[in-house]
Amino acid sequence: MKRFSPGLAALMLFGVQLAFAAQPVVTPAHSVPQAIVEAVQMPAWVVRGGERIPLAPGMVLQDRDQLRTGANSKLLLKMAEGSLVKLGENGTLRLHRMGEDRNRVFSAAMSVLQGAFRFTTAAVGAQRRRNIDITIATVTAGIRGTDLWGKAAADKDIVCLIEGRIEVQRGEEQPILMDQPLSFYIAPRGAAALPVAPVDPAQLRLWAAETEVEAGKGAARRGGKWKVIAASVDTQEEALKLYDALRTAGYAAQIRPAMAGEKRIYLVRLAHLPSKAEAEALAGAIRGKLGVVEPRVSM
Repeated sequence: MKRFSPGLAALMLFGVQLAFAAQPVVTPAHSVPQAIVEAVQMPAWVVRGGERIPLAPGMVLQDRDQLRTGANSKLLLKMAEGSLVKLGENGTLRLHRMGEDRNRVFSAAMSVLQGAFRFTTAAVGAQRRRNIDITIATVTAGIRGTDLWGKAAADKDIVCLIEGRIEVQRGEEQPILMDQPLSFYIAPRGAAALPVAPVDPAQLRLWAAETEVEAGKGAARRGGKWKVIAASVDTQEEALKLYDALRTAGYAAQIRPAMAGEKRIYLVRLAHLPSKAEAEALAGAIRGKLGVVEPRVSM
């Protein structure tokens, strides 16, 4: 019987572990993903089962997932019926009760615990039936197909209706129907909610920018083929040390064994960048941090 040396066996096991760790979270073939990560401007994580996992494009999200973004981070999700969900920096969003009934009505509950948030129904899916409740800290908004922006801030909760209609309610207060586009509602903490009022276009642009994944900031996207090589190292131990540091900080690092001539090396990398410019921006953002000395980009 053929025997493997302990070192070779360890290396083979290490390779299997790395390959598994680098894969996006997937659902069984018969199951339809209810939410998936389209783009992420790192650092960002999902908290699931007490574990904090860095978010990456293509990750399938589950009920009770709690999503978190760090400083200068943005997140873009796509729901099963085509709507888009955006989360701004230093945000926390919890997903609940995602699914579709026998009549093909998509339902979900989302809790914005902190930060800016936007829900947008794509034009092609505007007629798709949905039943979505979004809670922005103390305020709940019932959605039947619309475009809204909201924020759970330290001193107040804001809901801005961009298009469509929603019903908002804080606690036991009387619900308020918002059916005029480009209007907003503010509920200060510890004080009565303000009357619904038209939103100034300049203010809306500022609010909307808080949730948009920014071009030129190193955001990873589904289908992106460029990569940032954070480091090329000689040993598994060095690779794992940097891998752990990056992932703990909210960067979805991967490890890939490679050959440099006749020598085996290990590449610690960040994938899914859509262009060379975005890869260079991400490389610049992590240069000199978390043990990354001189990152480089590759296709």
